[in-house]
Formats: sequence, C-alpha cells, structure tokens
Amino acid sequence: MQHKFSANHKMSDLINENHSLLLVISRFGLHLGFGDKKVCEVCQTNGIDCNTFLAVVNFLSEENFEIENSYENISIDTVVDYLKNAHNYFLDFKLPSLRNKLLEAVNQPAQNLPYGLIFMKFFDEYVSEVQKHMEYENDTVFKYAKMLAAGKLDPNYSIAIFQERHNDIDSKLEELKNILIKYYPDKGSNHLLTEVLFDILSCEIDIISHNKVEDYFFIPAVEAIERKLNAAQ
Repeated sequence: MQHKFSANHKMSDLINENHSLLLVISRFGLHLGFGDKKVCEVCQTNGIDCNTFLAVVNFLSEENFEIENSYENISIDTVVDYLKNAHNYFLDFKLPSLRNKLLEAVNQPAQNLPYGLIFMKFFDEYVSEVQKHMEYENDTVFKYAKMLAAGKLDPNYSIAIFQERHNDIDSKLEELKNILIKYYPDKGSNHLLTEVLFDILSCEIDIISHNKVEDYFFIPAVEAIERKLNAAQ
C-alpha cells in the first residue's frame, strides 16, 4: 500500500496538506523551522524513529485505523513519548486555557447569569476525570509498555486490562458543548461564547483522535510484543 506521506516528503508539506498534523508533529518533540528538510532528515536530527513517526502520521491522515501488521517496525518508546507529550498538552495547556476562556465567557457582566458556577463545576469535574485517566496511563500503562519493549513480561499485568478499562473521556466534553449550544441564555455579545465553543469543538476532535491512537495503534502494537515475548518463553 502506498501511504500518503513518506520519509522523502518535506516536513512543511505535511502541515500545509493537513493542518491538524501540526499538533501531531509537536507531540514528537519537534519544533517549527524545518526549512525544506525532508521528514527523514528532521527525524534523524531530533533522534525520532522515522518509521514510527510516519506510521502515526499516516494512521491519523488516512483514518484507516490499521497499520498493516508492521508492528515490528514500531518503536514503543517513541509512541509512549508521543502519547505522554499529548497528555502534557491537554493537562498543562489546553484544558487550563479552555477553562480561563469559559470562565470569562460565563462571567460577563452583561450576562449576569446564575448558570456560570454550574458550567464551571461541570468543566472542572471533566478535567478531574481526564487527569485521573491520563495519570493511570502515564504511571501504569506506559511503564508496562516500556518494560515490554525492553523484553520483560509482567505476570500481573497485560494490555488487555487497560483495554477493558479504557473509558471514553470525550463524552463529558461533548455534553458541555451541547449544554452551551442548547441552553446557554446568551445576552449581549456572543463573541466570547462562540470562541469557547469553537475551542471545545477543537479539543473534542483532538481528544477523539488521541484516543484512536491509543485504541487502534498503541494497544495492537503492545499486543504484538506480548505475543512475541510469550511465544519465546
């Protein structure tokens, strides 16, 4: 199968063709200023496994949710670093920024609404849920995956345990979006509210995409290593 992007594409072309890949690229620890360098050159300069980088980029761009049994070419360490960087982005930047904008929107003097505290409580509960979800992955799942990559099995854990409890963390954000759209009694200028809704929509799409990488890319790759190590015993 001919994939959309290859090692010989210019890194800048990936972003120009698919703007959402800007976030993906940043989560590999890559910074802007690529010039006309190819993907393979940028990855090599930054110590990023190029095969894994392209596998993730093409997985998200093509939306086929399969990586064609090429798990042996995937660096689990690179995928884990990518996923942890995504967690840092959501917890340390995106969600706090979204909270500040939401707070500003519901606290406009022109609105004078009793609903502001309800919206903020709903949002803070959502953030708490996301934090617990991602901390479990950071502290348990990713450590286990890195241990497997080092050739060690854990008799007390498997990726199937994570798969069973991998709950949907974007649904509550969707609820907040729908509440704001349907029931927020807007008064006066709605520019702030519109911007908050746009950001919520973008964040929702981003988290859904992140979950797909975990469910359809990371988990199968880890399962492949488990099978290999178990067969070698």
